[in-house]
Parts: sequence; C-alpha cells; structure tokens
Amino acid sequence: MLKNYFKIALRQLRKQRMYSVIKIGGFALSIAACLLIALYINDELSYDKSFANSSRIYRIVVEAVDNNGKRESGADWPAPMAKALKDDYPEVELSGRIMASELFYGAGSNEIRRTDKTENSFETKFAYADQSMLDILETPMVYGDRKKALAEPNTMVITKKVADKFFPNENPVGKTMILNDDKNKIYKIGGVMQDFPKTSHIQFDYFLTMTDYALWNGEQTDWGSSNYYTYVMLKPGVNVGLFRNKLKQVLTKYYLPMAEKSGDRGFIEIVKKANLMAQPLKDIHLRSYNLDDGLQKGDIRFVWLFGAIAIFILIIACINFINLSTAKSANRAKEVGLRKVVGSYRINLIKQFLAESTLFSFASFVLAVIIAALLLPLFNALSAKSLTIPWNSWWLLPVMILSAAFIGAIAGIYPAFYLSAFKPIEVLKGQISRGSKNSLLRNGLVVFQFATSIILIIGTLVIAKQTHYVLNKDVGFNKDQVMLIQGTNTLDNKTTMPSFKNELLTISSVKNVTVSDFLPISGTKRNGNTFYKEGRTKEDAGVGGQHWVVDYDYIKTLGMKMNEGRFFSKDMASDTAATVINVAMKEKLGLKNPIGQIITNGWEHLRVIGVVDDFNYETMKQGIVPLIFVLGNNYSSIVAVKINPENVQKTIAEITATWKKFAPNQPIRYTFLDENFRNMYADVQRMGNIFTSFAILAIMIACLGLFALSAFMAEQRNKEIGIRKVLGASTSSITTMLSKDFVRLVLIAFVIAAPIAWWAMNKWLQDYDVQYRITISWWMFAAAAVLVILIALVTVSFQSIKAALMNPVKSLRSE
Repeated sequence: MLKNYFKIALRQLRKQRMYSVIKIGGFALSIAACLLIALYINDELSYDKSFANSSRIYRIVVEAVDNNGKRESGADWPAPMAKALKDDYPEVELSGRIMASELFYGAGSNEIRRTDKTENSFETKFAYADQSMLDILETPMVYGDRKKALAEPNTMVITKKVADKFFPNENPVGKTMILNDDKNKIYKIGGVMQDFPKTSHIQFDYFLTMTDYALWNGEQTDWGSSNYYTYVMLKPGVNVGLFRNKLKQVLTKYYLPMAEKSGDRGFIEIVKKANLMAQPLKDIHLRSYNLDDGLQKGDIRFVWLFGAIAIFILIIACINFINLSTAKSANRAKEVGLRKVVGSYRINLIKQFLAESTLFSFASFVLAVIIAALLLPLFNALSAKSLTIPWNSWWLLPVMILSAAFIGAIAGIYPAFYLSAFKPIEVLKGQISRGSKNSLLRNGLVVFQFATSIILIIGTLVIAKQTHYVLNKDVGFNKDQVMLIQGTNTLDNKTTMPSFKNELLTISSVKNVTVSDFLPISGTKRNGNTFYKEGRTKEDAGVGGQHWVVDYDYIKTLGMKMNEGRFFSKDMASDTAATVINVAMKEKLGLKNPIGQIITNGWEHLRVIGVVDDFNYETMKQGIVPLIFVLGNNYSSIVAVKINPENVQKTIAEITATWKKFAPNQPIRYTFLDENFRNMYADVQRMGNIFTSFAILAIMIACLGLFALSAFMAEQRNKEIGIRKVLGASTSSITTMLSKDFVRLVLIAFVIAAPIAWWAMNKWLQDYDVQYRITISWWMFAAAAVLVILIALVTVSFQSIKAALMNPVKSLRSE
C-alpha cells in the first residue's frame, strides 16, 4: 500500500510540473534559509561549553547607577579583587585575572620576534594572565607543564598556532622572545597551549605572566584602579544563589571605606547602590551586550530574532504548500470522488495525500541542503562567521530525515483533510467545494505571509537610514585622508620618533603628523578617570571621563575645532601641566568660564587652557563622554599622517620608503582612519544586509503563496468569469475584479504589520544615544506598502489575465 501511495505521488509530481517546481523550490528555499539560521544559532549557543568545568566558572561583573541616573555595567576590577574573593569566600576554589587593556604595555598587540632573529612580526591577542587562569580553564597543553607555565617572572604561554609559526617542528619551551625590540625585558616561553576554540569568548594567543608584575609601584594592592577581568571557579556543590547574595560584602568591606575616606558623596552613593554578580561562563558571549568589556561578543536578542525569522519562514513555506495543494483541488476532485465511489475509505485518502506531502518534503530537503551548501560562503560573509555544515556528524542524516517527515506531515495535514472531504455526488456533478472561495483560513494565511514581509521591509529601510546617518554625520573631526602607521612603538621615543615625524613632514604631500595611541575610533587606547574641580573633591560628585595623551599637532591632524581658548603650544613650557577639555567635560563639571581653572583626577592638577568642540570617539550607540587632553611623550604605537588626496599611491610609497630608513627589520603596516570608522559600524551594516536578504526571501516565498491563491480563486470563479464575459465584461474589468481582493489582503497585512514594525524598530533604535537616533518616518511605511502592493499585483496579474482571456465556452460547457 505504501508503495502505491508513493507511485501515485510521483505520478502527480510529473503531471503538474510547474506546480511541483514551485512547491519544491519554494519549500527548499525556506528550508535552506532555516538550515543556515540553525547553523548560526547553534554556533552562538555553543560558546564556552568546551571547558571542563564551565558550569562552575563565573566572571565577576558589577551593575551600578551613576550620578546622572544612568545604569551601567562593567567587568573591570582592581588587582587585589581576585585574591580577596579567594581569601574571603570559602565557596571559591580558584580565582584568577586576565588583563587585556591596550592602555598598558604588552597587552593587545605587539611587534615580536625570536631573540635569535632580527625581523619583527606584528601579532595581536596578547593579554596578561595569572597562573591560576590556566588551572581554572584547565587549558590543554601541547608542551610544558600547565601547573607552572606562568609561575616564573617574564614568562609567556603561547598557542600551538603561534608555536608553529615561530618554532616549526620544535618544542619552544625555554626559548626566548622579544617584544617591541625591548631587549631589557626578554620573555621565556613557559608552555604551549592548544588554540582556544572559536566558540570561546577567550581568544588570546599569548598569555604574559603576572608573577612579580605590576602596572606601577603599589598597583597590585591598589583598590582605586580597575583593569582586570576577574574569574572564579566555585567548589562542587556550592549554592550559586547564596554566593551571589554574599558578593555585596566585597563592596562593603573594600570599596565603601575607600569611598568614605575620599569624601566623594557621589562615589559613596554609587557604591551603596551597586550590585555584584557572578556571570556564568556560558553567558558571557551572548548576555554581555550591555557591558563594555572590549571583547568580541554576540547578542542573545539577535539569536532570538533570527530564530523567530527562521520559524516565520518555515511557517510561510508550510502555508505555501497548503495553498498550492488546495489551489489545484479541481484536478484531484474527480479522483477523490471516483475512489470513494469504488469503496476507498477517507483514512486511506488522507494517507495518500500525506505520502505526497512527505515526498515533496524529502525532495525539498535534498534540494535545500544543496542550496544551503552553495549559499554558506555568502551567509558567512553576511554574518561574519566561519560556519560549516557538519557532514561527518552521525546525527545529521537522522535529524534531516525526521525533520523532512515532520515538516511534510505538518504541511500536508490540512490539504489531506481538505481534499479527502470532497463528497462524491457533488464532485461528479462538478460542484467542488462551493463557498470556499472566501476561505477565512486561506486568506488569513496570505495576510500572515505579507505581514511578515512588510515587517522585514520596514526593518530594512530603518536600518539602512540609521546606518547612512551614522556614517555620514559630522562627527566633529575629519576622518578622510588620514593614514595610520602602526607598530611605531619599536622606535626609540626620545630620539628616533621625533626624527621620524620630522622626516615625514618633509614629504610634500604630507600636511600634518601626530603621535598618539588615543584616536576617535574603536580599538585604540582608552583611559577612564574621575575628575573634579580643584578643591571640590569632597563636595561635588566626580565626573567620569577619558584622559588622552596627545602631542602638539593632534587637532591639526584630525581636524577638530576649538570652542574656547587654545590648544597646546611648543612655545608655552607651562603646557606640560595644562589640559584641553571637551564641551561635555566643561558642562559636566559646571565650568562657566573654564579657561584658567584647575581640574584634578586625584594625582594630576591641570590648568584648563582650551575647550575643544565635542566629537564622537565611540559608536553613536553611546553619547559623547567627557574627555581631557594632556601632553605626553612620543612613545606610541600609532602615528597618524594627514595627506593630500592627490596621488595617494605615490605618497604611500614615499612614506613607506621613510619607514624603511627607521625600521629596516619591520614591514610597514597602515590603515586609513575612515576605513576604521566604517568598521565601527560593521555590525549595523551586517544586520542591514541580513534583514535585506531575509526580506527578499520572505517576499519571494509570499509571492509563491499569492500565485497559488490567485490560481485557486481563478479556478473557483471560472464559471462566474465565463458568464461575465458572455454578458460583455472586458478583460481589464475582470482582471481588476480578481486583483482587488488580493490588494485588500495586502492592505490588511499592512495594517497589522505597521504597528508591529514600528514597535520593533523603535526598540532597536533604543541602542543608540537619543541624539543619534533617526525618526521613523511615514514614508518608510508608505514605501513598504507600495512595494508590496506592486509585487502582489505583478504576481496576481499572470493568473488574472489568464483567467480573463479564457474562452467562456470552456468554463460553461457543463452547464
């Protein structure tokens, strides 16, 4: 019997080739999209699960409300925090720290070489780490003893990838390496660890020891500066909820006395209201989107969004299958009638139709896997992933087979019951399912399809407009034609760096040069401090802000504008104890006449000589934070060069030749400021591209459903159309009559979709600071409505015109 079911199903597939192609093709596209999204979601949800004790590892984070009522979260802690947790809490088995801030020498990126080589290689992913971090993570070692790999001063642990690059086919343990040509501090390799999996929030290739190391004298016991990620591994069986509740004691024991001693009432209130949390290791990647920790991470909201899109696409695919199956009901009606007349039971007919839907589903799944494999490189580019289809996994084939059977049954169950319910006497008289032309269910399904499409179109338009706004807004500095030479920290800061800068200025197409690691783009140094007006440290709440070290030519090179006063001058020796602040700092400190006033961060007392206009130095998801400039030495890993736009390649060649004079053993590395600025919004552009892709896919699939419904309606009304033509109706009037019903469905879909789209995109825009959000305009909704109506009309017109041109004799022959 089963063989007979599938034989009939194959016969139907061959008999209705066009409908079969649409059924299988639309289904396959939908399933391919769902497969790609499933790969993405699986990858995102698998982060940090490979560590042996991942369920017992936590990162300590804080949530606080600042003096302006803004809720902020952070993961940076003072150096003694890890030891305090281990000493004060018996629940803690191990505690450890990672310090990855590029503000401090060694962390971030470096020029590195073997001590027996002369040419440097630029490497990233450096961080300082405690020996205990290797134990917490139970890092698998290729060479060396994990228990003591970072136990000695001036040691480092490298990944296997790095070992293969610098020490191919060697055991590098005990070998030495030099960072940034600093021969006074040579690092010995204490071990080689396996590369961290891609699904880990920890993505470092070099761990530098913190044994006998301090960022400055006394820093390891200083509770006033926060630069370390702090992790704990709890003992087995610990009640995590009780441990979290006890963490508040850290603030009471260590922070509150320090705040009270400072007399800063604002700081005291922040400490009292703050909450410490133990964040599970597996939550760090997806649930830290509101936490500024400098790590590359995902967002659980996007996972839910993509999951919802996948479900909607799959529902749309099933809807299409239902509509396409019922649209050609006339072709199956007499078959059903005759089968019932000769004694076939309804249950047998249901099984027959379910077998057909399952066959279509299996064919669609096979095609979907092929489409997914072909589109995977494009999807990886869109999502910035390196996903692969797990062909060798044992579970892949069973999951595919079960999914195909399940989806085939779900999609086919309504058509099976619908078609098997035909009454033989009505079927054989030609009266097929009379009254179903206004099916509420069928129309509702089409409305659902187009509502989903409209939401995605509006979302695409909003994201596109917001992206255009942030990329083209005046950000307060000139990002064009600024070349960033990197790795300059290997040059001697007292003699070689000034000479290199002067040599660059001799090139005719070079306008200005500045030396600073603090630039208005992500990925450069940041240094947060708290500032006060001189003499008001106990009376006023401190103002959090940035402390940037620059040289005399900084704002000339980057095109910032002075609001009041002046910038630093070589002719003014006193400028070494001066500062230039931005407008935000002036307003937050309440400096009505700032020039000449003294501000302090607790260890520097700086006279304000100028105020620079505000400029955006982080993404526009954040407001402009108060900032000060101070003069510093020439030690920097970045030199910014403002060049003329004419003959850029020649200028680059001349700059490269100059670099080779000063660093013959180090290849030049450079980027451009405008490229780096665009990269700050890569995630927004990526989301826009993904939304566009899904919107196009949803419209394509919805149009297939509309095509099916228009075919169904034309079939149901063929006698009516014949009578109208006999009575003199024109082709255009019949086409309009058939099309207006579908336009009405699209308009209903728009009414439903518009408020949902407005709510969802307004929610998305909340991620941006209020002054940098676009207004969701009426034209976005109008454009989406017009676009969808036009697409619907084009789709429907084929069947409408075909029905209008049909010879009425054929449709009225039975009458």
